[in-house]
Amino acid sequence: MSAELIEKKAAPAQNKRKRSGKEQFWLIFRYVSLTFIWFLVVMPIYVLVINSLKGVKDVYLVNAFDLPKSLNFSAWPISWSGGDYFSAFSLGDSMIRTLFFVVQSSIISAIIGSINGYVFAKWKFPGSNIVFTLFLFGMFIPYQAVMIPLVQLVTNLGVNKSIYVLVMAHVIYGIPICTLIFRNYYAGIPDELIEAGLVDKASRVRIYTSIILPLSLPAFVVVLIWQFTSAWNDFLFAIFLTGGSPKLSVATTALNFITGSSNQVFYGLNMTASLIVSLPTLIVYIFLGRYFLRGLLSGSLKG
Repeated sequence: MSAELIEKKAAPAQNKRKRSGKEQFWLIFRYVSLTFIWFLVVMPIYVLVINSLKGVKDVYLVNAFDLPKSLNFSAWPISWSGGDYFSAFSLGDSMIRTLFFVVQSSIISAIIGSINGYVFAKWKFPGSNIVFTLFLFGMFIPYQAVMIPLVQLVTNLGVNKSIYVLVMAHVIYGIPICTLIFRNYYAGIPDELIEAGLVDKASRVRIYTSIILPLSLPAFVVVLIWQFTSAWNDFLFAIFLTGGSPKLSVATTALNFITGSSNQVFYGLNMTASLIVSLPTLIVYIFLGRYFLRGLLSGSLKG
C-alpha cells in the first residue's frame, strides 16, 4: 500500500516535461525584456520624485539619480504658485483651468459618441456604413495637419481665443474615437432587446435611454479615461488656440513656460512641476485602471 502511494506521488514529477534549450532561452528572454521595460517605465518617475524632494537649487545633472540627503519640499509651493521665479504663470491656476475644460470636453464627446454609436450599431439607415467609415477618417488625421486651418477658421469666424474654443476642439477631435468605441460596444448587445422594445411600442429614443444607456457604463469608463488623458496631455491645441496667454494657460503650456522661463535652469522646479502636472493622469490610472481594463475586456474595443 505504501509503495502505491509513493508511486502516485512520484508520478507528477515524472510526467513533468523538461523544458528544451529553446524554451528556456525564450523564457529568460521574456523575463529580461519585461525587466528592461519596467526599468524604462519606472526610471523617469523615480527621477521626478527624488529630485522634487531636493529643493529648488540643489538639483544638478551630476546628482540627478542620487537620493536626497534630507527631504526638502520647498520646490512644491513655488512650482504651484510661481513665487519669484515665474510670476506670469501660476501652475495651480492652470491645472484648475485644465481640469475645467478636460471634464467638459470628455463628458460632451462621450455623450455624442454614445448617441452616434447607438445609431450606427442599432439604428441602421441607407449608407450608414459609408458614413461610419467617414467618421473613422477623423481618427487618422494628425493634430499638425489641421492646426493651421483650424486657427484660420477660428480667426475668420471672429471667435475670441478662450478656454471654450479648446473645449470645442477636443470635443470635435474626440468624436470619431468615441463613436468607434461605443459602436463596437453596442454591436455586442443582443438585437432581441431592441426588438422587444419596439414590440412594446417604445420609440428609438426611449429604447436608448431605458435599455441601451444603462448598459453603457463600461464603454463610458473607457471613453472618459481615454478622453481625459488625451485632453490633459495635449499641447498643440492649447498653445495654438489660446495664443500662449497666461490667463488662458493650461497645464502643459504653463509647464512649457516654467521649464524655459529663465536663463538659469532650476532642475528642482522643473522636476517638481512636471510631477505635479502628471499626477492627475497617474491618479486616474491607479484608481480607475482596473475599470478601464474591464471596459476593454467587456467588448468596448471589439470589432
